Amino acid sequence: MARAERRPRLDQPRASTRTLRPAYDPETFGRMSESIARFLGTGRFLVIQSVFIAVWVVWNIAAPKAARFDPYTFTFLTLVLSLQAAYAAPLILLAQNRQDDRDRANLAQDRDTNARIVADSEYISREVAALRVALSEVVTRDYLRAELRSFIEDVDEQERGQRDRKRKAARPRAEREKSTRAEREKSTRAEREKSTRAEREKGTGAKLDGDGPATRALTPMGKDHERL
Repeated sequence: MARAERRPRLDQPRASTRTLRPAYDPETFGRMSESIARFLGTGRFLVIQSVFIAVWVVWNIAAPKAARFDPYTFTFLTLVLSLQAAYAAPLILLAQNRQDDRDRANLAQDRDTNARIVADSEYISREVAALRVALSEVVTRDYLRAELRSFIEDVDEQERGQRDRKRKAARPRAEREKSTRAEREKSTRAEREKSTRAEREKGTGAKLDGDGPATRALTPMGKDHERL
């Protein structure tokens, strides 16, 4: 149970432990080193350092001996400059390392963006190829006009065929109607002729009955008269 209690729990933050090592923020120290490296690489720093060294040398040469704190050979100046170089070199290297890390991250990001761009370009090229294939199958204006013309011609031919069929079907009907009309007219004429003949026969019979023997006696005389 004691061993289990000593193990750190993952659902709880780790307790802060005090150590003798100095604690510092790497990001803050890195930004400070970069700012120092940038300042060391400017013309302002060179001018300040040149003026400082000139004043140092002139003072230790022209000033009275009691006021000189670094006589000729300038040992203390050499020590200061060496200390400056000793601290400036690591700071510059640290700034370069941070810059290399940033460049590496930017390069990785550029590679990712380039890979995405290549993938997008390939996808777009495939889509363009698919659109070309689809457009090749799309009906063009000339093809549509030709199809419409052929369709109109087919419709006209069908209408002509239907008209011809109707005409052919109407001809026998008209002929039949004409024949029936002629038959009806013939029958009516025959009936009229029969009726007229019957009326005439009736009229002649009535006349003969009204005249009697006188007409009959006159007939031979008329015949003799005709002979003369």
